[in-house]
Amino acid sequence: MQAKIQTVTTSDQQQLCVKTWGDAQNTPLVLVHGYPDNQDVWEGMIQHLIHAYYIVTYDVRGAGQSSIPKRIRDYRLPRLSLDLQEVVAQVLPQRSFHLAAHDWGSIQSWESVTEPKLKGQLLSYSSISGPCLDHAAWYVREQVQTAPNKLLKMLSKSWYIGVFHFPLLAPTVWRFFSPEKWGKVLTSLEQQQNLPLNHNIEADGRHGIGLYRANFLPILIQPRQRYAQCPVQAVLLRRDSFVSPEYITEAMPKWAAQFEYVELDANHWAILSQPQQIAEYIDQFIQRQAA
Repeated sequence: MQAKIQTVTTSDQQQLCVKTWGDAQNTPLVLVHGYPDNQDVWEGMIQHLIHAYYIVTYDVRGAGQSSIPKRIRDYRLPRLSLDLQEVVAQVLPQRSFHLAAHDWGSIQSWESVTEPKLKGQLLSYSSISGPCLDHAAWYVREQVQTAPNKLLKMLSKSWYIGVFHFPLLAPTVWRFFSPEKWGKVLTSLEQQQNLPLNHNIEADGRHGIGLYRANFLPILIQPRQRYAQCPVQAVLLRRDSFVSPEYITEAMPKWAAQFEYVELDANHWAILSQPQQIAEYIDQFIQRQAA
C-alpha cells in the first residue's frame, strides 16, 4: 500500500501535503485528521478501505509536512474549510466525494459540511469524536438554563481547552513529549499496546494549539446557525475521555436533516485501536447513501 504525494498551495500561500491512495476511478473518500495527529494516523484504516475507495488525506495546516501559519487567525474555521475545498478542487476536480474526520478534523470539517455551496458535491459525512463548535455552543447555552449540574460534568472533560489558551504553558509542555511518551498516553487511554506512534508529535502538538485559540472563544460568544448539507453519521465512542456523548445524541440531530449514530466501546483514538471497525462504519454508511 503506497500513496502518491503532492503539494497543494492554498489561496493564502500555505503548503499542504496531500496523499492519494488506491484507484482514482473508485468513489472518492476524503479523511481529515485531528489534533495532535497528522495524516499518518489514518494508515491503519486505509488498508480496510482502499479496495473500494479512492482515498485522499492531507496534513492540515500546522501539522505533519504541511506549512505552519504565522498568525493565530489563519487557523480560523472558514479558512480551514477553504483548505479542504482547495485540496478537493485540485485533487478531485469536478468530482463529488464522501468525507470522514476525527477529533479536530471533525470539528473543522463541520464548517464544510454546513457550507451551502458544497451541497450536492459533498455526499456524506462521518464524524468521529468531534462536534460542530457552533452546535456545541448553542447546546451549552441551553444547558446553562435547564441543567447546569449536567453541564458542569460535561465541561469537566474539556479542561485542556482552557490550558491551551495560556500563551506559554501548553507549547512548553509539548516540547517534553517524545513519540514514545505520547505512545504511553495512547496505550493508557485505549488499553491497547503497540499503537502506531506519531513521530512528529512535539511539533504537531505545539503548532496545533492555534486551532483552539483561533476558534473557541469567538464561537462560544457568538455561535452561528449552521445546518448540514448532506447526510451525517456520528461515531459515538462510549469511553471517550474528551467528548461527552450529549454533543452527539442531543445536540447534533437538531442541525442535520439526515442524522444517525453508531456506538463503539472505545476511547478517543479508536481510529488507532479499532481501525477496522471504524472503517466498516464509514463504508456501511456510504453504501446506505448509495442504495
